[in-house]
Amino acid sequence: MQRAQKNEIIEQLRAKADRAGIAVVTDFRAMTVEELTELRVKLRAAGIDYQVVKNTLARLAVKDGAHDVLKDHLKENNAIAFGYDDPVVAAKVLVDYAKTSKKFTVKLASLGGSLIDSDGVVELSKLPSKPELLAKTLGTMNAVPTNFVSLFANVIRGMLYALTAIKDKKEAA
Repeated sequence: MQRAQKNEIIEQLRAKADRAGIAVVTDFRAMTVEELTELRVKLRAAGIDYQVVKNTLARLAVKDGAHDVLKDHLKENNAIAFGYDDPVVAAKVLVDYAKTSKKFTVKLASLGGSLIDSDGVVELSKLPSKPELLAKTLGTMNAVPTNFVSLFANVIRGMLYALTAIKDKKEAA
């Protein structure tokens, strides 16, 4: 590979790494092409870039960037998954695939510049996704005014019953 090609790969990786919220380093040793293709299809459907790259090029790409903490851990066979929108989605897809494949493992990740080990990635995958959290928050925010209106209506209804009872009593007398 010529120097210009290497520089181009480094710049492409750097652009992906700087844009990504999470970068997950995985080990794909002994995986077949079909298995790797299946993984890439799942990741692409979730909006995650997955790239097998030489460690030296990856170290240069993440150096002094958002995922600088990974540079000392890029050894042996590695591929990097870059998640852009929701870090939980990337963790879920990779951990779920690791459960089904004996050859594939999640090594570590960088989330917001912090290093997370494989157990941390598994724990991250158990969290609800961003849309689920937003839905729960919206449900809670919607429940407060709804409950207030119901409570206020009950107070008015009670006063209406009392006034109706007084009116009926006066008419009967």
